Amino acid sequence: MRSTPRDPQAFAGPRRPGLAVSWMVALLAVLVVGATLVLMGGGGGTIGVVVESTDIHTVERADFEIMIPASGELITETKVEIRNLLEGRAVITEVVDEGSFVRKGDIVLRLADEELVDKIKDAEDKVQTAESSVVAAEQSLAIRKSTMASDLEKADLEIEIANLDLKAWEEGGVVTQRQKLDLDIETARINRDRSVRRAADAENLLENGWISFDEFESDRIAMIEAEAMVKEVELAKTIYENYTIKQEEATKRSAVEQSRAEKGRVRQRHEAEIVKIEADVESVQFKRDTANERLADLQEQLKACVVEAPSDGLVVFASSLSGERRGRDNDPPPQVGTELRQNELVMILPDTNRMIANLKVSEALSGRIKGGQPATIFSDSSPGTPIAGVVQGVSVLAESGGWRDPNRRDYTVRVLLDADPALGLKPSMRCRGEIILGQVEDVITTPIQSVFRSGPLAYVYTISEGGFAQTEVRIGRASEMEVEIVAGLAEGDDVLLRRPTAGEKIVSKIETKSGEGPFGGGRPGPPAGRPGGGKPAGVAAAVKPGSAGAS
Repeated sequence: MRSTPRDPQAFAGPRRPGLAVSWMVALLAVLVVGATLVLMGGGGGTIGVVVESTDIHTVERADFEIMIPASGELITETKVEIRNLLEGRAVITEVVDEGSFVRKGDIVLRLADEELVDKIKDAEDKVQTAESSVVAAEQSLAIRKSTMASDLEKADLEIEIANLDLKAWEEGGVVTQRQKLDLDIETARINRDRSVRRAADAENLLENGWISFDEFESDRIAMIEAEAMVKEVELAKTIYENYTIKQEEATKRSAVEQSRAEKGRVRQRHEAEIVKIEADVESVQFKRDTANERLADLQEQLKACVVEAPSDGLVVFASSLSGERRGRDNDPPPQVGTELRQNELVMILPDTNRMIANLKVSEALSGRIKGGQPATIFSDSSPGTPIAGVVQGVSVLAESGGWRDPNRRDYTVRVLLDADPALGLKPSMRCRGEIILGQVEDVITTPIQSVFRSGPLAYVYTISEGGFAQTEVRIGRASEMEVEIVAGLAEGDDVLLRRPTAGEKIVSKIETKSGEGPFGGGRPGPPAGRPGGGKPAGVAAAVKPGSAGAS
């Protein structure tokens, strides 16, 4: 048995005319050029047709892989973007060469930082000023809170004194005053009674002539005054009980209420001042925080002036990426003196250790491709070196063929490569690949370019008397290069790998007739002289040694 050659220049088959020509030329360099096949007629006459040996294939049993050829380009599985993160003017002072391989931590880009250094100094001054304002405002707030606490303590003391005064009046002042008034009344009454007795005694003494009338009048006046004093102190007690005591109680209680109210007013005044000062503190703190944030931002901007490689990778300028130009036509690659826009993509660092082949396959074939299927990739930089790969997946959406072929729809197949770093694969390299769908073993095969179709029928051109005959075949599984022949051919049969030319005779054609044919209704039988599908009787094929089909 034979396996299908995996020559990277031959896999494309008839669909890649350029590669087919190269394949043919390579074979002709090894084989004897100009082999001739002489076809003999059965009636004694001779009809000669010259056929290149590379145009004839001898059918045999073999194994082949069912695969889908595709082409595309290489990308990296991961890449890191290097962008200009400066908000202001950014001028390149140092840049690594494109194509360099850098390690993590290497400096790849340096930008001018003089303006940022000056801005940082101004920002530091503003931060210090804001810090001083915050300290002053916080101290003022602390003093106001301390004063408020002191005044509130003083107000509490006033309240306590007022309460004590009220209690002292209730428990001592009222009692003392009542006792004094009662004592005054009792004393006045005793003095009055004594004056009344003395006046009575003076009247008797006056009648007996023992005292003068003036002395009598003096005692009587003293009696009247004593009586008036009794009425006065009794009235004083009445006034005290009915009016003075209530007035004093109201005054004492009012003092208590006033001291409490004063405490509330003290609290309100201080709280109003504290609210204002707290607002001032928040304002200066906000200014300080803003100044700190601005300073931190400028410091980060200063750090962004020196860009280090975040990972290992190959340096590729954005100006070299298709579809990712820097935004202006004919822009040169970044160099010393180039001014960058904010967030402008400067370069990428693809990780070439893990490469992916993005292959384009037609919409009709995309459904047959699944993740995990093996694939073989050939890069245009090393077309003779096969690279093993595994299908990661198929894109969800198809891409249009564009204005050249608007009806075409291609899907992208991602193939993860197991590539030797020594191959030097790089992103955007063109490549082609073979996606292996399955293996066909020990079957009769023929190259797919030898099979033709007429409506639902498949046929090949076989050697017949005086020319070539269309021989109907039934095909089974197929790849882009090989096809399984289920019926119609046998091992050792020779088939033509192309259509006969105008000078080559077709001695038998298949015709679609109802009820005829070896493979079911509507198909014709084999051509005359082809019982069993072998070589026709009386036909000899003469091929020069080294050509296809030579014994």
